[in-house]
Amino acid sequence: MPLQNRVAPTGDIVATPHRGMFTGNRGIIHDPATKTLTRRWASQAWLTCVCEFRGRRREVMGGRSWTELFFLDEATALAAGHRPCFFCRREDANRFRAAWEEGNAVKNVLAREIDAVLHRERLDGGSKRLHALTMPPEELPDGAMLQAGNESFVIAQGREMLWSPGGYLKASNALKDAMLLTPPSTLRALDAGYRPVLHRSAVG
Repeated sequence: MPLQNRVAPTGDIVATPHRGMFTGNRGIIHDPATKTLTRRWASQAWLTCVCEFRGRRREVMGGRSWTELFFLDEATALAAGHRPCFFCRREDANRFRAAWEEGNAVKNVLAREIDAVLHRERLDGGSKRLHALTMPPEELPDGAMLQAGNESFVIAQGREMLWSPGGYLKASNALKDAMLLTPPSTLRALDAGYRPVLHRSAVG
C-alpha cells in the first residue's frame, strides 16, 4: 500500500503509487511507528526539495525527522503553498526570493518572512485558501494553477491542462468560475520571471 505522502495542488496529502519529481516537508507530521500522518503541518516553513542530494537518499518516514512529502512537479508544490529549500536548492531558492521581492515590491526579505505571507495565503482555517482571479486564465504565467470545482489545472504555454497524480491531461472544456490556487505572492513571483519546473506532460 502506498504511503499517504503525495501532495495535491490543493495542499491535501494523499496516497498514490505515482512518483513525484520533488520532495519536501512541513515539519514532522507523521508517526514513525505506523508511518501515518498525525497532522497536516508542524511548521510555517513548507519546503520543496530535491529527491536526492549529494548522493544521499532518505528513508521515507523512517524516523523522528521531517516527514518526506512528494510533488508531481514544482508548479504543484508552489500551488500547495511550498517554496524552494535554501539548503538543497539554494540557487533556485535565491532566484525565487529575487523574483518574489520584485513581484511583491519588497527588498532584503528573509525566508521566514516569505513563509509568514505564504501561511496566510495558503490556508483558510484548516482548508486551502482559494483566491479570486484578477486576469483571464490565458494571461497567467506558466506554472500558475487554478481550481474549478474538484479539478486542478496548470497553465503551460498559454493553455490549461488538467492535473492528475500521474501527470497533466488535456483539458476537455474551457474553465468556468475558476479560482486561483497558487498563492498571490507566489503568482507575482512567477509574473516577475520565476519559472518552476513542470512535469514533462505539461510541456511535451
